[in-house]
Amino acid sequence: MLDLLMLETWMIALYIGIGVLVVLIVLLFAVLPTKTWFVALVSGAHISMARLVGMKMRRIKVGPIVDAYIMARKAGIDIDITELETHQLAGGDIQKVINALISAHSAKINLPVDLAKAIDLAGRDVNLAVRNSVTPKVMETDWISAIAKNGVELKVKVRITVRVNIARLVGGAGDDTILARVGEGIVTTVGSAETHTEVLENPDYISQKVLDKGLDTGTAYEILSIDIADIDVGKNIGADLLKDTAEAKKVIAQAEAEERRAMAAAHEQEMKAKTQEMQAMVLAAQAEVPKAMADAIKNGKMGVMDYYKIQNLTSDTAMRNAIAGVDPNNNKPNRPPKF
Repeated sequence: MLDLLMLETWMIALYIGIGVLVVLIVLLFAVLPTKTWFVALVSGAHISMARLVGMKMRRIKVGPIVDAYIMARKAGIDIDITELETHQLAGGDIQKVINALISAHSAKINLPVDLAKAIDLAGRDVNLAVRNSVTPKVMETDWISAIAKNGVELKVKVRITVRVNIARLVGGAGDDTILARVGEGIVTTVGSAETHTEVLENPDYISQKVLDKGLDTGTAYEILSIDIADIDVGKNIGADLLKDTAEAKKVIAQAEAEERRAMAAAHEQEMKAKTQEMQAMVLAAQAEVPKAMADAIKNGKMGVMDYYKIQNLTSDTAMRNAIAGVDPNNNKPNRPPKF
C-alpha cells in the first residue's frame, strides 16, 4: 500500500515536471528567436543567440537583418552583422546595400561596405549607382545656343554618355553639373570658331574640344563620350547687331543735324532782329536830317538855294534809280516781273 502511494506521488511529480518543462520550452521558443537562429545556422551564417536576443531587446527588426546577412554570406561577401545592425539604426536601407554589394561583387567592381553604407545614408540609390556603373547612362541636353565669331547663331543638342564613378559618388556633383559644364564647353568651343560653317563641316570638333576640358572632374560620373544629336543654324546675331548699331548712329546723326538746324534758325532770327534794329537806327538818323537842315537854315549856316540844290539832287538820284530799276534800300536791280 505504501509502495503504491509512493509510486503515485512520483508519477504526479513526473507529470508536473514534464508540464513545467513543456511550459519552459514554449516560453523559450516564444521569447527567444530560435527559428531565426536555426535558419542562420543551417544557411552557413551563424549568429549567436546572445546577439539575436540583444537585437530583439533593443527593438530591432531581426528578420530583415538576418535575411540580408544570409544573402551576403551566401554571395561570398565578408560582412559583420554588427555593420548591418548599426546601418539600420542609422536609418539606412540594408536591403539596398546588400543588393548593391552583391551586384558589385558579381561585376568585379570594388565597392567597400563602408562606402556602400555611406552612399545609402547620403540619400543616393546605391543599387542604381552600381547598375549605372555596369551599364553607362545617357543624358541629353536641351537646345544650347552658341554664336561663332562671324555672328551666326548655332543651336546644338548633344547626348552625353556617362558611367558612375562609385569612389566619387559621396560628395560628387550630379547630373545638373555635368549638363551645365557641357553647355558651357559647347558655347566656348563654338564661340572660338571663326565661322559657323567650320562647326557645321566638322561637328565632332565640338565633341573633342569639350571632352579635352575634363568636365567630369569633381563629379560622380566619368564622361565616356559626347555625341552631337542635332545642330541647326539660328539667327545672324552679328548682322542684327550691326543693323541696330547703324540705326542708332542714324538716330544720333539726325538728332545732331536737327540741333544744328535749330541753332542756324535761331542765328538767322537773331540776324534778322539785328538788321531790323540797324534799319531802325538808320530811320532814326534819317529823321534827324530835316531837323539839322532846319536848324542850319535858321541859324544862317545854310541858305535857301543850297536847300533847293539838295532837293534837286535827291530828286535827280531817285529818278535815275527808278529808270535803272534799282531799289534804293538794298541797291539791287528792281527788275519787272517776267510774263
